[in-house]
Amino acid sequence: MKKYGKFYLAALGVIVLDQIVKMLVNTYMPMGNAGEIKVLGDWFKLHYTLNPGMAFGMELGAPYGKLILTLFRLVATFAIGYYLYYLAKKRVSQGLLWCVGLILGGAIGNLIDSIFYGVLLNNAPHNAPTPWFHGQVIDMFYIDIWAGRIAEWIPVIGGDRMALWPIFNIADAAIFVGVAIIIIFQKNFFMETGQLRHDKHYKDIIS
Repeated sequence: MKKYGKFYLAALGVIVLDQIVKMLVNTYMPMGNAGEIKVLGDWFKLHYTLNPGMAFGMELGAPYGKLILTLFRLVATFAIGYYLYYLAKKRVSQGLLWCVGLILGGAIGNLIDSIFYGVLLNNAPHNAPTPWFHGQVIDMFYIDIWAGRIAEWIPVIGGDRMALWPIFNIADAAIFVGVAIIIIFQKNFFMETGQLRHDKHYKDIIS
């Protein structure tokens, strides 16, 4: 447990920080433009909004789409948690393990919103068949690089108003950072992993 417990603690740290910030936002910030706080001019703002679906506000259209999404997140979270344990047992790069820990913490942070917030915060959509598993995720960090109206000739989204960057939360940021670091340093992570396995195999041969 000592070998991989710290990576689960990293996930726990993300969860706790994420939930504290969300509770503070829900308690002290009015929703929408009325409660918006400018941190760095118009570029970086705190903006309380609810995300009923997936990333970028996308939703599944079926009546039970949200329930399906939440159950998928639940299964995926257990899979990530086991994968972290599996990787730790394989003695992979610690950098990779820290990244998976961040991803796990972010996944659980948003999963808590989806499972419980419909009941605890009464924020499930009015047409939800049950508040359980239909909670909306609280987002608050808004990087407003560009906002405007999409040209009419663009299929599907033409004519809509859209911001270049979505509003996100700490859980989203942890997932993004974890995935981005893995992509950037994948050669180092997996080369190191391969070298560890080679060294172990060599020791087994000569011992």
